Amino acid sequence: MTAASKPLVLVTEGSDKAPLDWLKEQVTVREIGVSDPGFDAALAEAAGMVVRTYTKVNQSLLDKAPNLKVVGRGGVGLENIDVPACRSRGIEVVYTPDANTLAVGDFVFGYLLQLLRPWNFFSQSVYEPKEFKRIRDTVRGRQLNELTIGILGLGRVGHRVGHIAANGFGMRVLYNDLIQVKTPFPAAPVDKTTLYRECDILTIHIDMRPGNENLVGAEQLAMLKPSAVVINTSRGEVLDANALATAIKSNKLFAAALDVFSPEPPKADFPLIGLPNVLLTPHLAARTYTAIENMSWVVRDVVDVLKGGKAKFPAPTL
Repeated sequence: MTAASKPLVLVTEGSDKAPLDWLKEQVTVREIGVSDPGFDAALAEAAGMVVRTYTKVNQSLLDKAPNLKVVGRGGVGLENIDVPACRSRGIEVVYTPDANTLAVGDFVFGYLLQLLRPWNFFSQSVYEPKEFKRIRDTVRGRQLNELTIGILGLGRVGHRVGHIAANGFGMRVLYNDLIQVKTPFPAAPVDKTTLYRECDILTIHIDMRPGNENLVGAEQLAMLKPSAVVINTSRGEVLDANALATAIKSNKLFAAALDVFSPEPPKADFPLIGLPNVLLTPHLAARTYTAIENMSWVVRDVVDVLKGGKAKFPAPTL
């Protein structure tokens, strides 16, 4: 295959080096963002696209892509891709559902340990002896083995969190999912009301399919214990941030940690800014060296589809 005959693939939000170099050996690659000059012209010629979180593959974009055969999403969530619209035009959508499972699972427990075990770090100077003793005598944390974790959504990441919770920390694990899932670790399926009322930690691992917007809102948060912690590393839209801020300000919840937002990035008036016992991070849960490379290897399925083969990870139609 000559360079001129190789199909054109657009990479809109970057890629890890090794997968990108491999892709360049297989096809003609153009790295270009959707707002860059010349994007529409390149899109008109493109046979493939590799995107991440912020490229919107919608009807408007598809109307400008008459030659498109495959869209590769380097990641798990598919909210930015109109999968049915793609499929109706014969465009395959592929993704990397297991690329960041371990990274996000680790991150959840990083959050928990920071929220439940006050660290009182010192680095610039040592505590005076009296203050050192006061902190040691008064600061107390909570042990994870004494707590119940409630997992909303037992997909790949939910499974990983449950595995760590049960086998690593000896926690009681409850979960709610659309289907009853067999788990290789001790865990009990429960309805949502039971999940909210009995858990000490609610960790959210659901996608943004229709009907999931603000799935956890004021009504659900009111069922939680005042000592409960809420963690969201899934999608910002599934959690009502205003309701969460109200609950924390009124001491109806102990703490929260959010890695995802709606909109993203959040605006300056985001309601959880500046609140005690709230951790906010800029969508970092999947950002390990290994996970980023894993997500970038979506290019394997992109190339397989362009060569007429079957994708290993075709996207489900939500």
